[in-house]
Amino acid sequence: MTTLLILAGLIGLLLIGVPVGFALAALGLALLWLGDFSLLIVGQTFLSSIDNFILLAVPLFLLMSNVLLKGGVGRDLFAAVQAWVGHWPGGLAITTIVSCGLFAAISGSSVATAATIGTVAIPEMVQRGYPRRFVYGLLAAAGTLGILIPPSIPMIVYAFITEQSVLELFLAGVGPGLVLIALFCAYAFLHARLSPGYRPSPRAPWAERYRATRRALPSALLAIVVIAGIYAGAFTPTEAAAVGFALSVVITVLILRTMTWTLFKEAVIASMKTTVAILIIVAGAKLFGRAITLYRIPYDISEALIASATEPLVFVAAVALILVVMGLFLESLAMMLIMVPVLAPALVPLGIDPIWFGVFFVIMVEVALITPPVGMNLYVIQATARTTIGEVAAGVWPFLLLMLATVVAIALVPDLALFLPFAL
Repeated sequence: MTTLLILAGLIGLLLIGVPVGFALAALGLALLWLGDFSLLIVGQTFLSSIDNFILLAVPLFLLMSNVLLKGGVGRDLFAAVQAWVGHWPGGLAITTIVSCGLFAAISGSSVATAATIGTVAIPEMVQRGYPRRFVYGLLAAAGTLGILIPPSIPMIVYAFITEQSVLELFLAGVGPGLVLIALFCAYAFLHARLSPGYRPSPRAPWAERYRATRRALPSALLAIVVIAGIYAGAFTPTEAAAVGFALSVVITVLILRTMTWTLFKEAVIASMKTTVAILIIVAGAKLFGRAITLYRIPYDISEALIASATEPLVFVAAVALILVVMGLFLESLAMMLIMVPVLAPALVPLGIDPIWFGVFFVIMVEVALITPPVGMNLYVIQATARTTIGEVAAGVWPFLLLMLATVVAIALVPDLALFLPFAL
């Protein structure tokens, strides 16, 4: 009964428009006060929640992402990929998907990926005869690759919550990320073959391929340096974020010469706003999590789940259903900060690997990013394309099914996620 009242209170606060971080903090404070616990916990929790070396990677990755965004790197990546595969059936759609995957490898943000590639891809695809709903759905879905393909900000937060290795989580995201890219590309190929209004793009001459590749090469090398440096142990994810930010400034200022002082200030301010929003949610969720832990709610829920779902696959299916429902009204990071502390105690008794569960959870968060009415990527594409949210939402359903198919694939074949973390 207590759990239901707390859930009702949280939903009520969100429905009346209270920001997620403040809603979680207020509810946590109320629970501590009603339970007659010391309110000194509040200050200690707020400080400890953001005083963490792992979380330092968040603003640095955001800075790198926004500098690349303002410097027009997404446009260069798109042009380079289009020069090589744009003439294939569905080539422009495949170009968009691959470009999102490449930008995801240097940003860690789904919103930045969707906005950056969407700005370039939407007018090109519409001009080539792709249906608008398909274009909007494709961009919204492909943008979610930003939080699955490493580096990933939600994976950093998951590692912070569960005390798992960020490196192992990054490695685990590679396989499912490639599977998702392959499924999206296959669907784009078939869609072009079956669409009567599709018009193929001409094959790019070798000179154009060379020019586009040379311009995009520094950004591709940045992704390689950041990811290979982490995997080789040359630096931690936080240090990799710092190196990535420094190199992004060098690339946009000295090599591409697209960065101005005004654009740089805009990138810093945008990163600051997003960082503050994330840290407020983290602090509020930490206080809420501490409060419900004192009420033993996570353990009661875990015991109930273990008792009712004795098989790991049944447990995973139940969690997936819960996350789909929560994604209808909760922001993705809030879902992670609320649900992971509740579900984590049940993983070991059921024999579920926490690293695998982190990848599964991130994919389900991706689903939430394109699920109306709260899906963040839907609003990003709506603003970019200047269309209605309904038209964007109508185009995402095939991609939602492909993402859920990926969840089924990693559930049936866990090595899709776990091979790299344990093989390297």
